[in-house]
Amino acid sequence: MGMSLEFENHIFVFSTEYGGMGLDFSYNIAVAEELGNIHCGGIPMAIGVQAGMATPALTRFGSHELKKQFLVPTIAGDFVACLGISEDGAGSDVANIKTMAVRKGTEYVINGGKMWITSGSQADWMCLLANTSKGPPHQNKSLICLPMNLPGIHVAKKIDKLGMRSSDTAQIFFEDVRVPCKNLIGEEGKGFTYQMLQFQEERLWGVATALTPMETIIQETIDYTGQRKVFGQPVLHNQTVHFRLAELATEVELLRSLLHRAVALYVEGNDVTKFASMAKLKAGRLTREVTDSCLQFWGGMGFTNEVLVSRFYRDLRLMSIGGGTDETMLSIICKYMDILPRK
Repeated sequence: MGMSLEFENHIFVFSTEYGGMGLDFSYNIAVAEELGNIHCGGIPMAIGVQAGMATPALTRFGSHELKKQFLVPTIAGDFVACLGISEDGAGSDVANIKTMAVRKGTEYVINGGKMWITSGSQADWMCLLANTSKGPPHQNKSLICLPMNLPGIHVAKKIDKLGMRSSDTAQIFFEDVRVPCKNLIGEEGKGFTYQMLQFQEERLWGVATALTPMETIIQETIDYTGQRKVFGQPVLHNQTVHFRLAELATEVELLRSLLHRAVALYVEGNDVTKFASMAKLKAGRLTREVTDSCLQFWGGMGFTNEVLVSRFYRDLRLMSIGGGTDETMLSIICKYMDILPRK
């Protein structure tokens, strides 16, 4: 996180050679914003894992052979990909993962487990982060393309969640799983650095998918409060209500501007870790603010499962947790501001 990330040589594009369209990352963000029109958080999240979370490192650093084997069918939609980072005791604290991949001859032998794995129950392969040596925590990790049909991989359960209920989120265990060493993405020991790069796409995608749902909730709340009467007048006519909705709409537009600024800089080859972290932090907090404020204006109806605002209240709560918590974003921002106390 505090290290220098070499962006300029590794701009993220799905090459036409492997079935992509050769477009820059701004197109991913345009798609993400449009996917926000789906009235369900789980579907954009699943597409995001496939397009911007499990595949960027393979696209940037993987061998031609690995790209042929894993990237081509993933882009075509024939393979489902998942990203294996989080563990039971290490979510946002990526450096603290315990899963080991020990080199034995021409294979890695993998032991450990992963938690909160989106698409984990149905994935054909996992972009796995594992410790490949006992060196310093930022230099002992590697990313490996792991086929999910290998002996020793146990999908323990599909997790029952508060929101994103349509999303397949799994707990997975590895017991002496053997995978060829040629499935290593890039260089051994560079996995943490590759993952920090990969996180930028994930966080920017997440912000983009939240913008349209927030706009939708605000508009639906305007429509509902405009026709719902309390004490003889529409709820919307209360200054508390219409002023609050105007404030929230303003905040959404400010977040959109920050996102677009970060994406423009990123496409030019800049390290946007600070801006991506700021946008992710703001999105997590603003989705909570928008959904909570709007749900209140729906009164008793807002507390039912019949209305969209209650679904997004549950689904978008993940924004402050998944892909790095609010607190982790604050730590990253502090590092880039050089105000984080040194250990």
